[in-house]
Formats: sequence, C-alpha cells, structure tokens
Amino acid sequence: MAANEDQEMELEALRSIYEGDLCFRELSPVSFQYRIGESGDPKAFLIEVSWPETYPQTAPVISMDAFFNNTISAAIKQSILEKLMVEVEANLGTAMTYTLFEYAKDNKEVFMENQPVNTVTSVSHSIAIGTPDVPASKKKEKKEQLSKTQKRKLADKTDNKGELPRGWNWVDVIK
Repeated sequence: MAANEDQEMELEALRSIYEGDLCFRELSPVSFQYRIGESGDPKAFLIEVSWPETYPQTAPVISMDAFFNNTISAAIKQSILEKLMVEVEANLGTAMTYTLFEYAKDNKEVFMENQPVNTVTSVSHSIAIGTPDVPASKKKEKKEQLSKTQKRKLADKTDNKGELPRGWNWVDVIK
C-alpha cells in the first residue's frame, strides 16, 4: 500500500473511533490534537500529531507547543516528548496516532508526576492600553425612582412601544 492509502485508512479509523470525543480535534486531514485529562485538571496536557507525506514509514511530528500547555514546565514537556518518541520508534511503519494518544492517556500520571499542582498560571503578563484602572470602591449611579403618578403620566404620553407620539415637541407657528 502507498503511504497516502495508509493515511486515508488511519484517518477514517480515527474519525470513527473519536467521533463525539471532546478531547479529540482534527485540525486538518494530516494534523490532530488530543487533550489528555479533563479541561479543569492542572495536570492535563495537549498533544499535537502531524503526519509528513511519507508517514507511517517515517515518524510523525509530535508537538506540545499549544497554548493549553503553557502551565507545564519545559522539562516535563521534553520528558513527555522523549517517551512518546520511544513509542514512535517501536511502532514505525504502522499506523500509530491512536496508539500514541492511548499511550499518553495510560501514562498521564507517570508523565506529570514531577509537575507542581499550581492553579496559578506561569503566564502573568498584562498590558493596559487606554484608560487607567477604575477603583473598585466607586459607587454605581442609582436610577431615578418615579412615583405612581409620574409613571402614569409618562405612560399616557407614550404609545404601546414606549415612544412619544410624532410631533410631540413641534412648535405651533400659528399661535
């Protein structure tokens, strides 16, 4: 079989296996993302696998550069990539994207054991352009309270849509 036929078969298999799985995302017919762990989990991470033209005879490109992984240290990312590359070498020549995703799911705890569990992200750069910060102690303006008679007079002046009738502010020239 040609490499493209193998890729088409694997693509069809991935689509059927991960249909309805919110962790799986097909970026293009040759690029896929899979989230390992729940979205609120501080030890969750995202793996991106892209196939070169000669895949599966050559290794796929595995990346962890997604914004989702910003809280993970570079050493942990490198360690995960090295372990995944060992798995790639073992499966070279066969369709391995599903195998890589499942291997990462099964070994998530081992991969992330040295990752500190901080809910605070390491990215804390903020740029303020325009207006300065408004103090939180500033009180909200109160709406004007109308009495029943004031509301009734206002309702008599307006139509059913709450709009004043046409010509309400016209000046009578004849007088």
